[in-house]
Amino acid sequence: MTEPARILVVGGGYVGMYTALRLQRQLRAELRARAAEIVVVTPEPYMTYQPFLPEAAAGSISPRHVVVPLRRVLDHCRIVIGEVRSVDHAKRTATLSTLATEEEGAGATELTYDELVIAPGSVSRTLPVPGLADHGIGFKTVEEAIGLRNHVIEQMDIASSTRDPAIRDAALTFVFVGGGYAGVEALAELEDMARYTARYYHNIKPEDLRWVLVEASDRILPEVGAEMGRYAVRELRGRNIDVRLGTRLDSCEDRVAVLSDGTRLPTRTVVWTAGVKPAPVLAATDLPLNERGRLRCTARLTVDGVENAWAAGDAAAVPDVTSSEPGRECAPNAQHAVRQAKVLAENIAASLRGRPLKEYAHAYAGSVASLGLHKGVAHVYGRKLKGYPAWFMHRAYHLSRVPTYNRKARVLAEWTLSGLFKREIVSLGSLEHPRAEFELAAAPPPDPGDKPSS
Repeated sequence: MTEPARILVVGGGYVGMYTALRLQRQLRAELRARAAEIVVVTPEPYMTYQPFLPEAAAGSISPRHVVVPLRRVLDHCRIVIGEVRSVDHAKRTATLSTLATEEEGAGATELTYDELVIAPGSVSRTLPVPGLADHGIGFKTVEEAIGLRNHVIEQMDIASSTRDPAIRDAALTFVFVGGGYAGVEALAELEDMARYTARYYHNIKPEDLRWVLVEASDRILPEVGAEMGRYAVRELRGRNIDVRLGTRLDSCEDRVAVLSDGTRLPTRTVVWTAGVKPAPVLAATDLPLNERGRLRCTARLTVDGVENAWAAGDAAAVPDVTSSEPGRECAPNAQHAVRQAKVLAENIAASLRGRPLKEYAHAYAGSVASLGLHKGVAHVYGRKLKGYPAWFMHRAYHLSRVPTYNRKARVLAEWTLSGLFKREIVSLGSLEHPRAEFELAAAPPPDPGDKPSS
């Protein structure tokens, strides 16, 4: 018996999950005959649908409905929870660590493969801003989204109970850095949530909360166009949100955000959403990278000049064949990632069967963005929408794109219930440290002979 052709998929995000999902359909006969094997290596056992993170942070969607369990969806694939540390494609070998290798103390293990799909996604692109590593909060994972929700409500609790005006002002000041989708939608949804929550505090009014959006360029939401971007700025400023364009965060040491225009903002909340960069594992491969650290790819989604290696999404620099501008690449966004995954899986199946490959070609359809409940902007197929129609289109589009009918039904049910009942305003910050209460109870009682230090 010959060994099955092993397809190694590095990453379980958009590209990794959708590629493996389509591959197990395309290669149904080969998988049944054990002529092929699909192995997905991913740090988490789920795919996060990131466009829903702002609504999860605001409490409109339950966190468990923002993620898709890979073992349920990829039931014909082998799922390995771990991280690929390096790839030696010349030897067709990946070095990875798993939860088991950490427990065993045996170090990393090697996994051989025949076809490589490298789709580890991206990580937050940080800058050497003093204090950012100590006080900054990211917004790329469901854990960060729920942690931020808990943090915002906790700050309102601090402000409500303190008698120190400086602590109160800092607690009620929220600074978001980055005017892209993540920053604008997260700020808008949380501002909506916090304004609603303020009605349940006897000494906090919505106008007491200060929200600041810091963007280094002269516009926000560039994907929706200049006109809709200007509308979004007017909408946010109309809600008393301080939008600072052409401004950078210079420092956030000692819980003081210092902006490039000289403004000093005492704050206990700095949310960093200023872009992403390719995952570090790309630098630990022998595959060709471009000047931005992304894999050089062809329009067929093969790694340029390398056999049996494929890539798409944030990790890949894919030529945009629909553009008249020479050298233009597809934008590293979810719209391209999902569509590239479909072509990628079909090309891998075609390659295994000796058939010709096809190029990825997708004209940009447009973009939609939420600005909070019943508010949004959209620029789709040349049409510009704002307000409620854009918000409705935002929800309809993402409901259609979230994987599995199970998730679609659950999200739709939650939206329906949130429209009928009041918002949840509970902070479950203790979930981040679930053993704290037990550790405190299990600690030995203090010695009665011990005297408190003076």
